[in-house]
Amino acid sequence: MIKEENTIIPGPALQILPWVIPALFISLWMIVSETGLIPTYLMPHPFEIAKAGWIYVFANPGDAPFAGRFLDDAGASLIRVAIGFGFAIIFGLPLGIMSGRLSLVQKLISTSINALRAVPGISWLPLAMIWFGIGIKTTVFLVAMAAFFPIYLNAAAGARQINPLLLQAGAMMGVNRLRGTFAILLPGAMPHIITGLRLGLGISWAYLVLGELTGVPNGLGAVIMDARMLGRIDIIVVGIIIIAVMGRAGDQLLKTSLKFCFKSARRMS
Repeated sequence: MIKEENTIIPGPALQILPWVIPALFISLWMIVSETGLIPTYLMPHPFEIAKAGWIYVFANPGDAPFAGRFLDDAGASLIRVAIGFGFAIIFGLPLGIMSGRLSLVQKLISTSINALRAVPGISWLPLAMIWFGIGIKTTVFLVAMAAFFPIYLNAAAGARQINPLLLQAGAMMGVNRLRGTFAILLPGAMPHIITGLRLGLGISWAYLVLGELTGVPNGLGAVIMDARMLGRIDIIVVGIIIIAVMGRAGDQLLKTSLKFCFKSARRMS
């Protein structure tokens, strides 16, 4: 029998630990850039990326290409992600929970949903452009479609693993079905639900960029596409970094919101 040992890590080290890999990556990037192992037209120097990012975020619009576009682009992308992710939650969570608990619902919709899940997201892009045109509707549709599946599947898995005896015991104590859902079912399925929501939010950012590559006038994906057309590798990297930072911030906000709203989510921390 193997006995697990808990490694005690000092508090300051725990705070530094998440930044080790980014620091190593930037250090390697600096070395490669200084030695010229990779041409600058393929991967610009980190200082050039920082300069381009500063101009994109803080400069006055019109001072230079892409100057001062950050707030407009970030706001447009956040709205598209929020609406698409919201639709995915509205449909994915209830259907997932019902599919996990009711065999009739599971048999009715699981085959269709799993068939749609096998279709690559990019395959929906031409159809979405025909249906909704170029703009926010196409992007929201792609985000909602992509985020729906992990939310649905994890909610169904979480609801399915709840012991029926717990629900029966609650019913014997006078707990009706609605209260039992919020007092027994959701807390028990919360680990799976949180996993599905976090996966769905992460995928939302990926499909946001896909939707914004279709020619919309603003958005982080639009900036990346415009920069590609102009050969601005530095702006492409800036856009990628900003999406990564905003995606990470969104994930933290999601976890914090769930802990604020649900005691069962707080117990997982």
